Amino acid sequence: MRAIEYTAHGDPEVLTLVERPVPEPGAGEVRVRVHVSGVNPTDWKARQGVRGGALKEAQVPNQDGAGVIDAVGPGVDAGRIGERVWIWEAAWQRPGGTAQDYLVIADRQAVALPDGVSFALGASLGIPALTAHRALTLAADGPTRLAPGSLDGRTVLVAGGAGAVGNATIQLARWAGARVATTVSGPEKAALAAAAGAQHVVNYRDEDAAAQVRAFAPDGVELVVEVAPGTNVSLDAAVLAPGGTVAYYAITDPGEPLTLPVWEAMLNNLAWHGLLVYTVTVSQKDAAVADVSAAVAAGALRVGVEAGLPLHHFPLERTADAHRAVQEGAVGKVLIDLV
Repeated sequence: MRAIEYTAHGDPEVLTLVERPVPEPGAGEVRVRVHVSGVNPTDWKARQGVRGGALKEAQVPNQDGAGVIDAVGPGVDAGRIGERVWIWEAAWQRPGGTAQDYLVIADRQAVALPDGVSFALGASLGIPALTAHRALTLAADGPTRLAPGSLDGRTVLVAGGAGAVGNATIQLARWAGARVATTVSGPEKAALAAAAGAQHVVNYRDEDAAAQVRAFAPDGVELVVEVAPGTNVSLDAAVLAPGGTVAYYAITDPGEPLTLPVWEAMLNNLAWHGLLVYTVTVSQKDAAVADVSAAVAAGALRVGVEAGLPLHHFPLERTADAHRAVQEGAVGKVLIDLV
């Protein structure tokens, strides 16, 4: 079978197309014929070695994907053979990501994908949708699960509404009943955020950006889902309602500081809460997978320009170009087609 691997950290050129034997599933595992592999920022950062640590063996990149189960190991229901699935965290602390024709993975990490739902959508879930779910459910006053009505009466501000996580956050928040505002950097991204379902779109570069958010939410927003916490701390503090929370999931530099307005945060009981989807608890991950699956089944999560998330397709042999596109800030979702 074909696989992409790298044996040393570096630029996209370290990614190499190789031939490998088709793997066999072990106990509690399934084998998936991968149709589409999704590329996330954490995939190129892992390849680049941003967080340090030497490689112990060849690494196949990419956490997310979608395909069809074609074999199961001992202890797994044989009825799963032929099932369409989406895959999450395939390359987290293991050498086998989704940029290969066949992938062996734990049974629970291959999640049923309804008939009629595209593999492109399945490969776009994973890291973005599970991150969005955790961001929307980590506030001290809940909710801990997402479903229609669970965010009724709440207003959410999504920073970077044209990104993959921002797009998933907007769609999940609207599905759960929230009023949603978002910040973007220009007209093209504003149109994408609106297509995702944002009801109020603000250019964060405007001098009166906070006032524009407050015009939509005079009493403030209960939750900010933040992609740039250090840059946007003043804006976030200005628009949060008393008791509000900032859920931040990204940084530019691992050593980047976050300087908070301590008195303002104390006075208004504000919270800044960091999250990394890979290290949330098992129960939180299971809840996110279940709720994201429910949203997919309900048609609440979509991809494509009409859903605010343009798709950029690459063949497997151009995985380096796909990684480079994400690294250079491609707007939308970058996918690798294997079938």
